[in-house]
Amino acid sequence: MPVIRISNGIIQEISSDRNTTLLTVTYMDRSQGRSREQTIRLAAGPQTAVLNANGFPVPPSSLRTGMTINATHSSALTRSIPPQARAYVITVVRNRSMPDSMTAGTILDIDRNNRFFTTISDRDFSSIIRFNVSDETVVLNRAGRPVPFQWLTPGMRVRVRHAAFMTASIPPQTAAFEVRML
Repeated sequence: MPVIRISNGIIQEISSDRNTTLLTVTYMDRSQGRSREQTIRLAAGPQTAVLNANGFPVPPSSLRTGMTINATHSSALTRSIPPQARAYVITVVRNRSMPDSMTAGTILDIDRNNRFFTTISDRDFSSIIRFNVSDETVVLNRAGRPVPFQWLTPGMRVRVRHAAFMTASIPPQTAAFEVRML
């Protein structure tokens, strides 16, 4: 079955239904010599590859409204408005509106079982952030060489490259892409 590619689509709405994440995406259709805004609903299931801007797999739950994505989906569309299709690959596009962020701080605590750690900057309790660590998170020592997550310890100074968005929880949480020991 042929596939359809979407470039620079904007996620307008996200909902979940059992094992499927439904994304309402708007994009510019430039086929047939015309340029028209289109809307589609992409169904991201267990077989859908969701990749971050660095090309690493991430869970569909990391997708956020307002993100720019590229997607490949089935050409079989429902007749609903907007039409719905099964997504094969969704890639978050790095752009100026959603850059990675950097935070430097001291590790307060580490949960190795649940794979997260918290940091504080300048002894300011309002700066505490929880960083979630995935299998794709790179941990580097001072020389810039990869080391295991287990090498991180409370009291250690680190610089974390992370997603630009954070949860509204206390402390705020975000995905760590790279952790470098200072």
